[in-house]
Amino acid sequence: MTTAPSQRIIRSWALYDWANSAFATVVLAGFFPILFQDFWNQGGSSAVASLRLGWANGLASLLLIIIAPLIGAMADRAGIHKRALLSFALIGAGATASLAFVPENAWAPAATLFVLGTVCFMAANLFYDALLISVAPPSLWHRVSGYGFALGYLGGGLLYLGCVLAVLNPPWFGLASELNAALAAFVVTGLWWVIFSLPLAWDVPERAPLAGDGAVMTGGLRQLRGTLTHLRAYRPVWIFLIAYWLYIDGLGTTIRMAVSYGRSLGFEQNDLIVALLITQFVGFPAAIAMGRLGEWAGARTGILVGLAGYVGICIWGALITSPWEFYVIAGLIGLVQGGVQALSRSFYAGLIPPERAGEFFGFYNLLGKFAALIGPPLFGLFGVWFGDVRYSMLALILLFVAGALLLMRVDTQGGHDERA
Repeated sequence: MTTAPSQRIIRSWALYDWANSAFATVVLAGFFPILFQDFWNQGGSSAVASLRLGWANGLASLLLIIIAPLIGAMADRAGIHKRALLSFALIGAGATASLAFVPENAWAPAATLFVLGTVCFMAANLFYDALLISVAPPSLWHRVSGYGFALGYLGGGLLYLGCVLAVLNPPWFGLASELNAALAAFVVTGLWWVIFSLPLAWDVPERAPLAGDGAVMTGGLRQLRGTLTHLRAYRPVWIFLIAYWLYIDGLGTTIRMAVSYGRSLGFEQNDLIVALLITQFVGFPAAIAMGRLGEWAGARTGILVGLAGYVGICIWGALITSPWEFYVIAGLIGLVQGGVQALSRSFYAGLIPPERAGEFFGFYNLLGKFAALIGPPLFGLFGVWFGDVRYSMLALILLFVAGALLLMRVDTQGGHDERA
């Protein structure tokens, strides 16, 4: 077991998941898709609003693709993982709070702030993931990674629940209308993100800089070029990254497009809110349980179990007709979503050179978000091509199956054992 100070560091690190999951829940999955369609795109078709949302998600991912590996390599050399994380978190929180002041039908400014907030959210996660290697020993990576995601589900779910209560009962919170309450949720989310990042700022030590000569920028470029030149030495890493790229696309698209999908099927806003709350609160214990499964059976096995569950979810999701089915599917997503994310992070940590965690987690986030570059737009396009939004699920099934088949080919010999 770790010492008492290490336990404090682990808790402070994991609390950042509690902090940033407010953005993932309230903004990415909850209020922004609804307001983007019903408030910032008033009078337009749901298909056009969904497509605009997909392109906004894609643009955010493209921007991260451009910067992720380089800023990760620079952070490795300078030893500024924590400072970079906190800088991106502060900017992202500001962009999130600013959404509250965008007027109706101003979909372009809303999309711009959304893109900025999303880029900062994803960039900060790059450095947060890289810090996993230094806050816990390899034997606890699966458990600690699952603990972080569990706190994220609980924190994000609690804040989302509070925001929903404010929308349903605005006078309780001194607000004039449901719309005012929904817009105020963006301000509260920005504050939540900042406040609960403070334990990480206070307690988690900065990673040591990577030894080397030269300026941070030129040294980072040199390090990045060296990694690209010696790809053969990291073959298991890149096989995993391509597999991750495929299946995390499907997972991320379910998070980002679920509300839009439900609205397209004619479900009421309250049905979608309840479904998201179910996912969050089921995800809390499930992420912890999946972390223990990774310790017992291996991370790869746990990921494959989760992906098989997602295939079944997509098949059912294409056939649903009633809100109760949406609720059940939300619970099933909660069972597997956090586990797949947590075990992917810890499995990858065991494949990479620890001294270059920032750079390699830059590639991890790059390929994961490159998938999101095409996932949400493809999800929307499948519905347009086939004339029914239900066919969008076909794209997700293909991605989950392809990712699982490739994951089975990853050679872990020479890296940490899956159960380590």
